[in-house]
Amino acid sequence: MASTTTTLVAIVVVACLLASGPQEADAAITCGQVAGYITSCLPYARSGGVIPPKCCSGARALNGAARTTPDRQQVCSCLKSIAGSSGVPYAPGIPSKCGVSVPYVISPSTDCTK
Repeated sequence: MASTTTTLVAIVVVACLLASGPQEADAAITCGQVAGYITSCLPYARSGGVIPPKCCSGARALNGAARTTPDRQQVCSCLKSIAGSSGVPYAPGIPSKCGVSVPYVISPSTDCTK
């Protein structure tokens, strides 16, 4: 199980890096960092069930780290990429379950430029 999760995390990080393309000069957060914050959320995002406390602490920390508009757009783009490549049907519910307010739904169709 651990090797499957590790492999999935590696795939997600690579997919994020490839899908995000060049980062905006002002964005300080990378997709690798985003993946690090939410790694513990992946089992829930894929299968549902009980959301791990580490997932919520990571989601809250990520939300706090994304202070500027370019950072928030970069995080959105990374999450959008993860949602589109990893089969994570429960991902959109993570922010509300963790008490994190984000102005978008985690979805492959989200427009991160707004």
